[in-house]
Parts: sequence; C-alpha cells; structure tokens
Amino acid sequence: MEKGVLSLASPELANRRTVVAMPSPILGSLRWPNRPIFPEGNPCWTFMVEGNNAQYAVAVGHTENGRPHPFEVWVLANEQPRCLGALAKTLSADMRTQDRAWLSKKLEVLEAVTGSEAIDMPLGEGRLLASSNSAAIARLVQYRLKMLGVDVPEAGESSPLIDAMLPVRDAGHEGTLSWTADIKSPHAGDDFTVFLPEVETSDGVHRPIAVRLSGRYPRDLDGLAALLTMDMQIVDVAWIGMKLRKLVDYDEPMGSFFAKVPGTGATERFPSIVAYLARLIIHRYAQLGLLTSAGYPVVEMGVMVEVPGDTSNVLPGAA
Repeated sequence: MEKGVLSLASPELANRRTVVAMPSPILGSLRWPNRPIFPEGNPCWTFMVEGNNAQYAVAVGHTENGRPHPFEVWVLANEQPRCLGALAKTLSADMRTQDRAWLSKKLEVLEAVTGSEAIDMPLGEGRLLASSNSAAIARLVQYRLKMLGVDVPEAGESSPLIDAMLPVRDAGHEGTLSWTADIKSPHAGDDFTVFLPEVETSDGVHRPIAVRLSGRYPRDLDGLAALLTMDMQIVDVAWIGMKLRKLVDYDEPMGSFFAKVPGTGATERFPSIVAYLARLIIHRYAQLGLLTSAGYPVVEMGVMVEVPGDTSNVLPGAA
C-alpha cells in the first residue's frame, strides 16, 4: 500500500464524517419573535385545495404596518392529511423570522417535495400544480407573498439565517456516518427508519445535518423532514432545539401510540409520530452533548436570542 494512502479497512474511513467549516455569524443576529397577539384579529387569505386524496383549506395570516408581514400558515380540515399541520406549524415559525431570503429558500425546498397527489387547480391567472401537499402549501404561500408584494428581499436587506448556515456539501463517494432509529405505530400502519447523517465541524464537533426517512409513513412527513434539515444547518443548535421543542407535544387525532422513550428504555404514550420523531432527534443531539434531553443548548453560542419582553423581537404592529 502506498505511503499516506488509507486502507479500506482503516478506522479513519470506517468512522468518516464529512468535515465542514464553521461560519462566523454576528452574535445575537437570530432574533426570535413568538407569534404576535392581535386583540382585534388580523387579516387572513384562504385557499381551498382539492387533491385526489384530500380536501383542505390553506390559510395565510398577515399583519399591516407600513408593509404587509405574513407570519403564519394554517391547514384547515375536518380530517387534514397526517403530518401536514406539523409542517405548517414549522413553516409559520420561519415566516416570523423577518428573513425573506431564508423563507424563500425554505419554500423552494418544500416545493421540490414530491408525492402521489394530483393537484391541478386554477390559481389566479395560472394554475396550482403539485404532486404533494407539501409542494402545494409552498406554492400557495409563495403566491400569497407575491400578492402582498413581499416575496423578494429588498436590495441590501440582511439575512442573518442564511449567513448562519453551515457550508454543507455532498458527502461524496466516501460517504459519511449516519445515526439511525426506527418508528413503528401499528395502529396507524407506520413502520419506518429515521436516518440522521452527521458531519464534523472544523472545531471537531460531530453534529446531525439532515433528516432522511425510509419505509412506510405519511408522505407529507417528507416535507417536515426537508424543513428540519435546513434548520439543522444553522450554526447555533439553539435554533434546531427551538424548532424541535415546538413539535414534541404535537398531537394528531387517533395518532397516539406507545414507544420506548429515547435514552431510558421505558415505554410511554406519544401523541403522534411527529412528536416521537422530534424526541428521537433531540436524543441524538443530547448523545453528542449539543442539546439537553429537554431540547435546550448545552452551550449558548450567543447567536440566537429570544427576548419575550423586547418589542424589537415582535413583528411590527403586534407590540
């Protein structure tokens, strides 16, 4: 074997993780506004979606203060497609970041999610065409943003979330290690595997960088996985911790099941596969020493700040 060339059986290759550089975002740049409260309500645009497997309404709410600020999306139905409400909940959090480049990138990722739906409906002067409910929601939000004239960032507009993303690249032909776990919900017929590919940052820290799914599960879970994958690429793990904490109690009608509590082996009732998925991801971050078992960062980087009493952390017009 040539000097300096690793053997295929070497520990270095067997435990390989793709190495990525760490960005240097400005401290306190990720200011997190909670959902604003409007004593007199807020404007909301609603569109009915009729697919071959489901019918539901998509509602996009906004507030006005100089210019429109869309801040949430809802999925409304007597029996909405499974996991779609969790997707809307997560996307709403992104709509409140006041980072239009980040939201645009999130919608592009969501729009690329494919499925077995056949959605073909009039939408304004064009048509809503989508093969998944995830893509339909993305295109409807994009359409509403364009209607309000806030779909494109202004020249020189800051994008703290984009600036805080890890420069993740393809794992290449050598691959990268991945942590895996199984989720089974016999009542709902779910039986699938969760894969969390990992990278090694330039400072030697191992961290998950994506969510991949394989098996039998509601296909709209692919949309949620795509959103969480982008969240995992933010340098401050407080960001993904916040997103996952919002999902650990996510409930679905007839969606509860019993499963092993990650890290304990005890059996517990979980309100949905979304909630259990969030717990599993938090558990992996905890194993790596990045988050606590409750989903809070072990070490505060100071990039993300949440100041509930600070009106500068609230959407204009909501203070």
